[in-house]
Amino acid sequence: MKHVLDKNPNTNIHPDLVPIRRALISVSDKNHLVEFAQKLIEKNINLISTGGSAALLKNNNIHVTEVSEYTNFPEILDGRVKTLHPKIYGGILNKRHDEAHQKQVLNHHIDMIDLVIVNLYPFIETVQKQSDDETCIENIDIGGPSLIRAAAKNHAYVTIITDPNDYQLILDELNKNDNRISLALRQKLAYKAFQYTSYYDQEIAKWFNQKIHTQRTNQAIEWPEELILTGHLQQKLRYGENPHQKGALYSFDHKTKPAIQLQGKELSYNNLVDFDAAYNLIKEFKKPAVAFIKHNNPCGVGCDDNLEQAFDKALSCDPISAFGGIVIFNQPITEFLAQQLIKSFFEVIIAPNISEECQKILAQKPNLRVLIPQILQSNLANQLDIKRIHNSYLVQTIDNQEIIPDHLITKTKIVPTPDQITQLLFALKVCKHVKSNAIVIAKNEATIGIGAGQMSRVDSVQLAITKANQNISTSNNKQTLNAVLASDAFFPFADNIKLAAAAGIKAIIQPGGSIRDQEIIDEANHHEIAMVFCQDRHFKH
Repeated sequence: MKHVLDKNPNTNIHPDLVPIRRALISVSDKNHLVEFAQKLIEKNINLISTGGSAALLKNNNIHVTEVSEYTNFPEILDGRVKTLHPKIYGGILNKRHDEAHQKQVLNHHIDMIDLVIVNLYPFIETVQKQSDDETCIENIDIGGPSLIRAAAKNHAYVTIITDPNDYQLILDELNKNDNRISLALRQKLAYKAFQYTSYYDQEIAKWFNQKIHTQRTNQAIEWPEELILTGHLQQKLRYGENPHQKGALYSFDHKTKPAIQLQGKELSYNNLVDFDAAYNLIKEFKKPAVAFIKHNNPCGVGCDDNLEQAFDKALSCDPISAFGGIVIFNQPITEFLAQQLIKSFFEVIIAPNISEECQKILAQKPNLRVLIPQILQSNLANQLDIKRIHNSYLVQTIDNQEIIPDHLITKTKIVPTPDQITQLLFALKVCKHVKSNAIVIAKNEATIGIGAGQMSRVDSVQLAITKANQNISTSNNKQTLNAVLASDAFFPFADNIKLAAAAGIKAIIQPGGSIRDQEIIDEANHHEIAMVFCQDRHFKH
C-alpha cells in the first residue's frame, strides 16, 4: 500500500501529516475500545487485532482481521507468541520515504501499519494482588513492549497509543486533518509510550530484586546498580514550597494517590509534605491516637482507649502551634469530634474513614481539606527515602523499625516502672518523627513538650521543658514533674540530664553511643532518674 505523505517544510525525514489506513490493536485494558474501533471503521481504517481484542470487537459486529490470519501464522505457546512476526514489525518499522525499505516491503507483501494501539498485561496490578510467582511471570508482557517501542521509534510515520484516555485525542485529529495525524501529536505519544514501557520494565526489575533478596536474606532490598525513579503525574500544584517555585505530585504506585480528598481547597505542596509526616507518625500507634502536625513536625500527640480523650490530650500539648495545622486520626472520627474540629482553624483533617454525618458537619467549613489515606502496597519506591543533593540522589531505607520493650536496656540503678516503660515507648515513637535534634517529654501517653530542630541538644531539652511548663504559673506545679523524656540520639554532655532533673523528669530513653555515656548515666543516678538505652538512633533531618 503506497501512502501519500505531507512533507514537513523543516525536514526531509519527518512528514508533518501521516494518513491512517491500517491499525493494529492488542490491548489488555479494553475500556472504550469498542467505541473507538467503531469510529476507526467509519473512517475506512482497516483493523488487525490479537485474539482477546479481536474477539471483543467481533462480538460487537466490528470487522477485524486477526493477527494469525494476517500473518498466516498461528498464535503459539499459549499465546506467548502472536505478534512477533516480520509482517507486523516490517509494517510498523519501515521508512515510508526510503526507497530500499519500500522495495523490501513490496517484495515480501508487507502492508503498512500506521496506528498501533497497545497496552500491556497487568503485571503491576497482579503483583499488588500478591499473586503467586507463576501468575506474576505470566503477566510479564513481551510482544506488547516490543510493539510499543517499534511504533514509538518510527513515530516519523507511525502513531502509537498506550492510554485509552488518548482515544478521543486521536479521533479529534483524524476529524481535523482528513484522517491524518500530525507530527507534533505523534512525538507526544511516542514520548508517553517510552515513559510507559520504562515504568513497566522498572516495576518488573523491582519485583525480581525484592524476590531474589528476600529469598536470600529475608531482609531489606539490595541496592540496584541503576536506580530508575518513575512516577505518574497526579496533579499540578499551584506552586511549590514557596510561590516562586513550581510544584507537582507524582505517584510511584501506578496512579494511586496518597489520599482521597473528600472536600476542601486544592492540596498544596506543603499540605502534602505535612500529610506524609502525619501519616508516618500515626502508623506507630495501635490504640486510638491523634496527632497535630505543623511544618512537618508533631506539635501534639495523644493516645487513649477513647479517641475523643486522645484528641484532648494531643491538642492540650500546644494548642497555639496546632492552630492552622494538620490533624490526623488513626480511627474514624465521631460526630462530637467533627463538631470540635470546625470550632477552630485547621488546614487538613485526615482519618481512615469519615461517616456521612461527620462529612455534613465538616462541610460547614467548605475550605477545610478532608482526606482519607490510601493503603499503599510495599514496593521498592515506597521503601526508600530519597533526597536530591546537587546533581545526585541520596537514598536510604525508611526508618520503619518497630519500637518494642525488648530493645530496651536499663543503664541506671533505678529501674523504670511498667508505666514508665509505656510512657517512654510512647515518647520515643513520637520523637522518631520530630526533626533533630529531637526531644519529647510525655506523661499519660500524651506529649506535653516537644523540642525540635535545634542546633544543640541542650537547647532542644530546654525548649521542650519550656513548652511543657509555659502555661503553669507556679514552679511547684510543673507539668514536667514525674514525666518522661525521649531523645532521638545520645546526649553529648551531662548538662542535658541536669536540666531534666531540675524539671522533675523521672525517666529517660535514649540510644546511647556517646563517649561520655558513663558520665550521663552517673548524672542520672545522682538525680535518681531511671535511664534506658533503646540502642538505635532515630535522627530525622
